[in-house]
Amino acid sequence: MAKKKASRQKKINVRVDFTPMVDMMMLLITFFMLCTSLAKPQTMELSMPSNDKNMQDEDKSVTKASYTITIYVAANDKIYYVAGLPKYDDPTCLKETTWGKEGIRKVLITHVTEDGTQPVQQVMLAKAKLDEKKANDLNNTMSDSVYHKELAKIKAGDINGQKIQTMTVIIKATDKSKYKNLIDALDEMQICSIGKYVIDKINPDDEKLLKEKGVE
Repeated sequence: MAKKKASRQKKINVRVDFTPMVDMMMLLITFFMLCTSLAKPQTMELSMPSNDKNMQDEDKSVTKASYTITIYVAANDKIYYVAGLPKYDDPTCLKETTWGKEGIRKVLITHVTEDGTQPVQQVMLAKAKLDEKKANDLNNTMSDSVYHKELAKIKAGDINGQKIQTMTVIIKATDKSKYKNLIDALDEMQICSIGKYVIDKINPDDEKLLKEKGVE
């Protein structure tokens, strides 16, 4: 008997075309390069005390009470303030306000000192003029570094070569307050262009003052 020949299976060469993938990879690389260059880190500006031994004595003077506002961040999204330094023997100095434009921001902007000035409003007006100058800078002579340098001078109280005293804000958060509210308070410092602010601890006198007002 004749032997049957074994059938051979035809092998098909499979070829994957990666040419479109090259185009896709180039698009992805371009996309990530652009996103990396445009995404700037969000930082919070902090002014640290000077350690210069040659500093003038008048530059080391304590801020006047009328140029100070004390903010208390409390529980249940509550916020309180004292126009000046707290008078621990007078609970009426502690006043409640709200968050946002018509709340603590309005308190900061409209605060009037003992000599009749509104330091926060002065700084904000000077910043608005600086922003307008940068917006109208068609020749791009004002770079970002120059802008931030001029803004730092304004926040320090140097406006058009004239020195003014700026506001100092003391922020205190209770144990039951939310971290979000503390960040909101710091955001108000940036919105109002306040260059001098500090986060302080609640001391026993503060606890007594808050307790008398029923604040947690």
